[in-house]
Amino acid sequence: MKAVLVVAAVLVVLFLFVRVRQRRVGAEAHRRVEAGATLVDVRTPEEFASGHLPGALNIPVDELSRRLGELGSPEKPLVVYCRSGARSTRAEQLLKERGFQQVLNLGPMWAW
Repeated sequence: MKAVLVVAAVLVVLFLFVRVRQRRVGAEAHRRVEAGATLVDVRTPEEFASGHLPGALNIPVDELSRRLGELGSPEKPLVVYCRSGARSTRAEQLLKERGFQQVLNLGPMWAW
């Protein structure tokens, strides 16, 4: 019983840590977009059509490498997001490998 309580407590702490971090990242994403960063939704067109953040550009992560020209200069700041954070993490890595250094990974759309 004691072990179960310890595990539950650890899970609660981890959950709260993730939520606090996402709030900070969300606030930073807002600041960057307000300052001119491009907001990029890397989900599928179907997911994008069912709802997205205002002003977002939809470039699915699987198409990102061939559509980099749509993002403008590599000096332009970007904020990427998806449903859970997995695809936006892939997008962030790809973009940085291609010279885009000002990339913020919002992670899941709900963090906005």
